[in-house]
Amino acid sequence: MFQSFESQSERGAAAERIKELRRHLAAAKLDAFLVPRADEHQGEYVPASSARLGWLTGFSGSAGLAIIAKKSAVLFTDGRYTVQAKAEVDPDIMSVSLLPRGRIGEWLLENLPKGARVGFDPRLHTVSEIERLEAALQPRAIKMVPTPRNPVDRVWGSERPAPPSDPIFLHPMKFAGRSAADKIADIQKALKAANQDAVVLTLSDSVAWAFNIRGSDIPHTPAPLAFAIIPATGKPELFIADAKVPDAGRKQLETFTRVSPPDAMADRLKALRTSGKKVRLDTNAASYWFAKSLGGARKIVRGGDPVVALKAIKNTTEIKGARAAHVRDGVAVTRFLAWLDSAVQSGTVDEIEAVRRLEGFRRDTNQLREISFDTISGSGPNGAIVHYRVNEATNRNLKAGELFLIDSGAQYSDGTTDITRTVAIGKPSAEMRERFTLVLKGHIDIATARFPKGTRGIDLDPFARRALWQAGLDYDHGTGHGIGSYLSVHEGPQSISRAGMAVLEPGMIISNEPGYYKEGAYGIRIENLVLVTPLEKPAGGDREMMSFETITLAPIDRRLIAKELLTAEQIEWLNAYHARVFAELAPLIDDTKERAWLKQATASI
Repeated sequence: MFQSFESQSERGAAAERIKELRRHLAAAKLDAFLVPRADEHQGEYVPASSARLGWLTGFSGSAGLAIIAKKSAVLFTDGRYTVQAKAEVDPDIMSVSLLPRGRIGEWLLENLPKGARVGFDPRLHTVSEIERLEAALQPRAIKMVPTPRNPVDRVWGSERPAPPSDPIFLHPMKFAGRSAADKIADIQKALKAANQDAVVLTLSDSVAWAFNIRGSDIPHTPAPLAFAIIPATGKPELFIADAKVPDAGRKQLETFTRVSPPDAMADRLKALRTSGKKVRLDTNAASYWFAKSLGGARKIVRGGDPVVALKAIKNTTEIKGARAAHVRDGVAVTRFLAWLDSAVQSGTVDEIEAVRRLEGFRRDTNQLREISFDTISGSGPNGAIVHYRVNEATNRNLKAGELFLIDSGAQYSDGTTDITRTVAIGKPSAEMRERFTLVLKGHIDIATARFPKGTRGIDLDPFARRALWQAGLDYDHGTGHGIGSYLSVHEGPQSISRAGMAVLEPGMIISNEPGYYKEGAYGIRIENLVLVTPLEKPAGGDREMMSFETITLAPIDRRLIAKELLTAEQIEWLNAYHARVFAELAPLIDDTKERAWLKQATASI
């Protein structure tokens, strides 16, 4: 949840922190310093001990970078956080820029003198990021300077939270489907084929998947903070704090890997450097520190993290688990929607209460491990804020005549879920029904798509937008992102978007979530998760084709559908989907009123 500054003292605290940071910068002879949202692992979420950007500026979004210069400061973020950034950041001490990340270099060129020194923590910025900035700043001889210790940490001092120390746990075969030894063997096979001696894994979810371990270091993502080096031949080495590895887990891990503390990483990288080994490093994910430790960017072998593509394709056990998780989650979401339909008639239900109730229904399954991200619960105009996070200051009641958008997900041991439903509160307007139906048409056109081998997400993205485009409408986010298996709710490389260059493969799970947002009025998004099905050659065809299996199960609000805008094929899909939702979920719902509501909500149109 985000929150705006609520008192003058909080504004004063941010101002004082930045003032103190500038003292440290002056002592180090730095003209500016970069403060990213990222931690050492470059993940979407960071532990409290690494939330430097939020602590310093008040901004709590998942993407951002601040530049603190001698007399000016700016926060860069993207369009998802237009409203949030302006609410959280004190405009008296820092401006907000929603320009693309590539423009950071332009800001530095415009605001710093020739020959200036820009400090950065080498563990918090990727190799590619620093290389881009160095190239952009070269015309004015502005130098990027790695700092041995982060000056923000110096200012934070003893108030900084301790790093997470909860123990890891092994992800059992009944959920993982493949042993860690087999996964590592696949990685080693790829290294040998590429004539590479080793790969360094820096992404937490890659390490978690490869070693079949999970943890609670990161909010909403069950991956421990850990690194790994996997050689082409021999035992890999897992770098993780000793306190996080229980004796039983260590004994099992040491059957196929060495377990070492993170402090040992520097020596291992130095040994690889001096031996002249060919070490693969993902320069878009690994920090500058890793490349420097291996002898510099010219010494490493540039290549993507091999785990990213491997874990994107779910095995049969993971697919079975995903289907089971979505049935379970569908029951929870359906019970919530039934409750909501009745409760909103009082006029007292607000966005926060909706979040609490939905999580409560998920907890009733007795299998919820965590929510998979902060629930987006937006009524009326708040629904038009794509990544809205409700707080006490912005909380609204769900009012008659408005739309309510709720985007949520869960982490279960057998799968990760992500679902969005848009609900009519009272009677929707004709415009609301029209726009909802245009979004639904795009959703169905993705769900029913057939496509040949080699198809990328960018090729399918227009399917979701065609009906909106014909009406002169669009949305400014991607149509779909990959989903992990009891891991990150946002997973690559696959996506359905204008940037979706990865080829879709059987076994990938991806979201289908077109939307429409009318600023100041309402938001609409319909999201199900879909599984890419295996290749098959249709009768009369000469190419093998793939399609999507929808695995999310929950009613789509029929009150918002303008049937006359749907084709016969789209109506057929919707009725078949709702029949399946009822058939699979009704036997699992004990309450007769909830079951009766589900029957009505899934009736044919």
